[in-house]
Amino acid sequence: QVQLVELGGTSVQAGGSLRLSCVVRGEISSTLFMGWFRQAPGKEREGVAAIDRLGRTDYAESVKGRFTISKDNAKNTLYLQMNSLTPDDTAMYYCAAALWVPRHLSLLPSEYKFWGQGTQVTVSS
Repeated sequence: QVQLVELGGTSVQAGGSLRLSCVVRGEISSTLFMGWFRQAPGKEREGVAAIDRLGRTDYAESVKGRFTISKDNAKNTLYLQMNSLTPDDTAMYYCAAALWVPRHLSLLPSEYKFWGQGTQVTVSS
């Protein structure tokens, strides 16, 4: 069973940066398709960024050029570096994993089987 633990959520001012981490337990991260998702109050969960086994990445249009997803297989950890944060980035952020995700569906939450508990990111203006 894959377990995911997110770390790093906090409150930050607009324009600031934050790095989220997701520790993977129970499976080797290099074998997984992984992604970051977020959900703001009253909104549906949306894909933010995804990374496949080969390290290829996909991003939501709203975060392109500001967020970077990366994976350290030696540490079994997934990261999300977030720069130039705005209040619209305020949400609960979730790490997710799957054994296989079609590339064109990489930002679709329903494609992922394993989920963390989430970490809150709040951006104030």
